[in-house]
Formats: sequence, structure tokens, C-alpha cells
Amino acid sequence: MDFQDQLKNLFPDHEPLEDIHQKEVVFIGLQSEPLICKYEKRKGKPITIIEGYNGSEVEFKLLAKKIKIQLSVGGSFKNRTLIIQGDFRDTIMHLLVNMGFKVKRVGG
Repeated sequence: MDFQDQLKNLFPDHEPLEDIHQKEVVFIGLQSEPLICKYEKRKGKPITIIEGYNGSEVEFKLLAKKIKIQLSVGGSFKNRTLIIQGDFRDTIMHLLVNMGFKVKRVGG
């Protein structure tokens, strides 16, 4: 008996919610302006910054998670800006273009 079966025995009336992590998100092309992808150094360490997303904050967070998982890197989401650890401009731009976004490279 696995864990899911044990939970069903304990809570027979419970209806599970759909899992947001397994749901594939399709980003609708609401972008009138291209996403800005730029490179900076903070405290001597390289970071890639993505900003300019016009959609909802939840969709942008899901996009951030997808990028971070794809690249196997860390990052954060603050003030509608995605900060990725490391210089991954080319890879991120390629991923975003394949998802249907317009991307503009800023700096270097």
C-alpha cells in the first residue's frame, strides 16, 4: 500500500486539486513589446535579468520556474523581474523564442 492509498483510506471524501506543477502552461502571445534580456554583475557574480512581461504575475512565475528547471540554475522573481544566476543570455533567449516570445538583448 503506497502513500496515496493510505491518504484515500484516511480521507475518502477528499477530491484532489489539479497539480499546477504537472499542468503544461501555454503562454499566450500578449506581448506587444519584446522581453528584455540583459547581463549584469552583482557582487562580482554574473546574473541574467529578464523583464518586460505583460501577462499575469502567476504566468511569469511559472515561466521563471520553467526556465530555472530547464537550465538547472537558481534564481529569483522580484518586482516583475526574473533574475537568473549566471550568464545564460543566449540559452534563455533561444528558449523564449521557441516559446513564441519576442526577445531583445540589451548590453554586451
